[in-house]
Amino acid sequence: MAGTDTKTDLHPPQNRPRTAVRHKRGSYPAREKPLNENAVSPTGQPRVALFVTCLVDLFRPSVGFAAIKLLEDAGCVVSVPAAQTCCGQPTYNSGDRADTRAIAEQVIAAFEGFDYVVAPSGSCAAMLKKHYPELFAGDPAWETRANAFSDKVHELVSFLTDVRGMTTVAAQVSGTATYHDSCSGLRELGIKRQPRMLLESVDGLELAELKDAEVCCGFGGTFCVKYPDISNAIVTKKARNVGMSGADMLLAGDLGCLMNMDGKLKREGIAVEVRHVAEVLAGMTDAPPIGGKL
Repeated sequence: MAGTDTKTDLHPPQNRPRTAVRHKRGSYPAREKPLNENAVSPTGQPRVALFVTCLVDLFRPSVGFAAIKLLEDAGCVVSVPAAQTCCGQPTYNSGDRADTRAIAEQVIAAFEGFDYVVAPSGSCAAMLKKHYPELFAGDPAWETRANAFSDKVHELVSFLTDVRGMTTVAAQVSGTATYHDSCSGLRELGIKRQPRMLLESVDGLELAELKDAEVCCGFGGTFCVKYPDISNAIVTKKARNVGMSGADMLLAGDLGCLMNMDGKLKREGIAVEVRHVAEVLAGMTDAPPIGGKL
C-alpha cells in the first residue's frame, strides 16, 4: 500500500497500480507467487478478489490487511488484482459518466476471473454492485458483463456473515465500542445487524448503541466539499452523540465516514479512538487509531 516497502510478492514494481494492497514483509504473511486470477482453486475454496478502495490504500493500509485475514479465516483464497483502480464514485456523483464508464470497464475486466469481489466499504461496494449495472444498461457490449460482475460484489462484513456463514470471530479487544451505520452500507446494501453480530463475539468488547446511528455523518464523498457548512453541522451532531455514548472506541465500515468523524471529534475535544470495524474483528488493533494518538 502507499508508503510501505516497495518489495512485494503480489505486485512487481513496474506493474503496481496506485490502488493495490502492497504486502510489506513482516506485516502480513506473504505468498510465494501471485494468484492466477483465472485458475480454479485446487482446494475448492472460493476465490475472492479484494477491492481495496482508494482511501484504504492511501490512508489506512491496515484495513486491507485486516480484510485479508478475515477472508482467509473464512476459508477463502484471497488475491488483490493489480489492475484495479478507483470505483469511479467521485466522477459518477459529479455527473461525469464518460470517465466513470472508462473506470468501470477497467474494474470489471480486472475482477472477472474471481468467484467473489469483496470491498471493506459499503460505499464502494454499493457503487460496484448497484450503479455499474445502471451505468451500462442498454449497452450490448457491457451490460451482461456489468450484471455478472455486480452479482459477485459484496461488502466485507456482510460477505463474512451472509455468504460465508460466519457468526463469531476469534478476536480479543478490550473496551467499549459504538458503531456508526454508513449511508450506503445501510440504505443500499442493507447492512445493519451483521457488524453488530460479529462485534458481540469479540472477547473483551462491549457495545454501546449510538444515538441516531443511522443518520449521515456529513461526509458523503463530494458532498462535504460542495456543501461544507451543511456537512459540518451534520458531523458536529454526530460527534456529540459519540461523546454521549460513553464508548471509548468508534467503529464503522467506511473509511471516509471514519476520517470525517475523527476530525470533528478531535476538534470538539472528544477523546474516542476511531477504527475500521475490520481491524477490530481481525484483532489487529496494535496500530494507532485513525488520526493518530488521542
